[in-house]
Amino acid sequence: MKSLVTKRSIIIGGHKTSVSLEDAFWQELKKIAEHRRETLSSLVNAIDTNRGEGNLSSAIRLFVLENARARAMEVMTERQASGATVELAQGR
Repeated sequence: MKSLVTKRSIIIGGHKTSVSLEDAFWQELKKIAEHRRETLSSLVNAIDTNRGEGNLSSAIRLFVLENARARAMEVMTERQASGATVELAQGR
């Protein structure tokens, strides 16, 4: 599956910068920002502030991945609490 990388300009910390991400990551990042009721710039600024070492694009990808993992754990926990059977796909 091929995912196009898109470069977008965004203002973080009062400065304009370019960030390159695959479209799927941009879409998910926008959803996260909407869910949190904050702007994309505000969310990226927070990611940038907390990223430590590494580049911003990688930090954003890791943030989106961690967010997806957290949501999956919430769903599993809710299903377990309701007595539903939870099956996990195992990596091969």
